[in-house]
Amino acid sequence: MTHEDSFKPAETLTDPELDSPLDHMDADQTPLPDPEAMLALLEAPDSPDRILATRAFCELQDSRAIPHLIRLLQDSCPMVRMSAAYALGRNPSPIAVEPLLTQLAQDWNGYVRKGVVSALGNCGDSRCLGPLVETLRTDIAAVRLWAASALGQLVTVGQAIATTIAPLMETLRTDPVAVVRGNCAWALGQIGREIPMDVVYANLIDTLLDVLVQDEDLSVREDARDSLLRVGDPRALQAIEALEQDGSLW
Repeated sequence: MTHEDSFKPAETLTDPELDSPLDHMDADQTPLPDPEAMLALLEAPDSPDRILATRAFCELQDSRAIPHLIRLLQDSCPMVRMSAAYALGRNPSPIAVEPLLTQLAQDWNGYVRKGVVSALGNCGDSRCLGPLVETLRTDIAAVRLWAASALGQLVTVGQAIATTIAPLMETLRTDPVAVVRGNCAWALGQIGREIPMDVVYANLIDTLLDVLVQDEDLSVREDARDSLLRVGDPRALQAIEALEQDGSLW
């Protein structure tokens, strides 16, 4: 697989119960909604109207919507809560971080938690790190894979590397779900580009190299290879070249 350097989208699981409807939104298919009309609908009494409005702000960026979206994180309708979380990811604000973290801790719905984790990855806030690490370790697979991507997005946040590198390496080695492991490999590649070449860096490279040759899933091995290539570590590049030449890589 080839991933953009700045963000690896969390891949969709095949279980339809874990696949969010908003994962497949394509903003290029239709014109952007009218922001004035959508702002009004955020206060609508009927949940279908609120769903329509919150989904609109997954495409629109408008700071006026942020207080309404924060309030809708506690809506009685899970689809409204989920869409509000995704919309806050497109309209990041420091005032939304604590409400998002509260919802992550208390919401029973996996779709909603998935949307919240996606939003937290866009916040650029150190308050997100600990809860995202806990999510990576304990939540359902569809949420764990988004947590891995979110942690990769937060690599430049203060304390991100010290907080996240060990959990990401552990999950990369042990998680039973391939797409979760693959997203951990991507996140570690993001981190590897930001840290000095010390013992922690060497352990990170060793972990990715081990996964490159040992993981049972081809897509995870490809993710590990792509991450090593992005980091550009000379030792890793030599190892990849040798593996490719003797045909043992794939």
